[in-house]
Amino acid sequence: MRLVQIALILLCTFPVFSQKKIETFTSEKLGADREIYISLPSSYEKDNKRNYPLLLVLDAEYLFDPFQGAIRYGNYWDDLPEVIMVGITQNKNQERFDDSNFDEETGLPDAAGANFFDFIGTELMPYLEKTYRIAPFKIIAGHDTTAGFINFFLYKENPVFNAYIALSPDFATDMENRIPERLGVITKPIYYYLSTADGDLKKMQENIKGVDTKIKALTNSALNYKFNDFIGASHYSLVLHSIPNALYQFFAVYQPITSTEFNEKIVKLEYGYVEYLKQKYDLLEQSLNIKMPVRLNDFRAIEAAIVKNKAYNEFDELSILADKYYGKTMLPDYFMATMYERKEDFKRAQRYYLSAFQKEAIYNLDKDMMYDKSEEMKQMQK
Repeated sequence: MRLVQIALILLCTFPVFSQKKIETFTSEKLGADREIYISLPSSYEKDNKRNYPLLLVLDAEYLFDPFQGAIRYGNYWDDLPEVIMVGITQNKNQERFDDSNFDEETGLPDAAGANFFDFIGTELMPYLEKTYRIAPFKIIAGHDTTAGFINFFLYKENPVFNAYIALSPDFATDMENRIPERLGVITKPIYYYLSTADGDLKKMQENIKGVDTKIKALTNSALNYKFNDFIGASHYSLVLHSIPNALYQFFAVYQPITSTEFNEKIVKLEYGYVEYLKQKYDLLEQSLNIKMPVRLNDFRAIEAAIVKNKAYNEFDELSILADKYYGKTMLPDYFMATMYERKEDFKRAQRYYLSAFQKEAIYNLDKDMMYDKSEEMKQMQK
């Protein structure tokens, strides 16, 4: 965890990838202008057909940079996807409390809080969706007062946001009961992250742990939930512990095949290695609305599993999948050649290696390798 924190500091300090820009948003609901921070992915201009998840951060003047640093770090290692980040500034002393105002009796947004709720839902979000290529997966995050406020969106029948990052939330009236109730009945996939620490404010700790107990008792299969109670962290330092934990929890399905996944899940299968790979990327699209080509490293992981378990016929299916994403490259023919080589049909293996020789190099496959393998197969036929 210390390495992640160091990376956050470094990435927030030095300019890499897309930088945040500041826009002034004129809001009728607020009756005032509000500054918003916007950071677009580095690939945004290069791929004009791609949509990106949205991460909306409240208290942007101090939360935006840590979130951006975590996203950059995870994206560098391809553990986290690129996202469109938007931050709402609330830097006036009283502003964040006014924005989060609620009626003590009803426990619902009131006065300035109701205006801020409408500003996000009916002004800012429609503007962002019209202006930027935003995917259906949307995250909102806040800290203490604003972390409590984000739960008001959860109360809606069809919530604007799919995922909630509540960092040491200060709950509104009856929110301790309403959050578990809503999380228990929502049928669409919903993601919720909650955190506190032993150095957090005592009253907030008790309330947060009470909510955690109630959520953990739920049996809703649509709910993806994680709770952290950090040791040795304060109300403020828990933020740097929480951010990577929340993001890695929400985007766990995005991550490439790890050595643990390979050894504990894939290799232990008796068959269906290619189907496992397909389902992994189907789940990514279904749960996070992220559609992407199968990573080359994931192809090679499935190749290794097939070889290890001598399920050579699955190379045919793997070749078909490779052709879908990398049809102009050597990869599809390489898998067919490997299948026939393993089955000791050296004549067909040679033909496919020669066919691969005519295609584009990819990953660690090149013309020298394909030529050498075809010559090797030729010798094996004697």
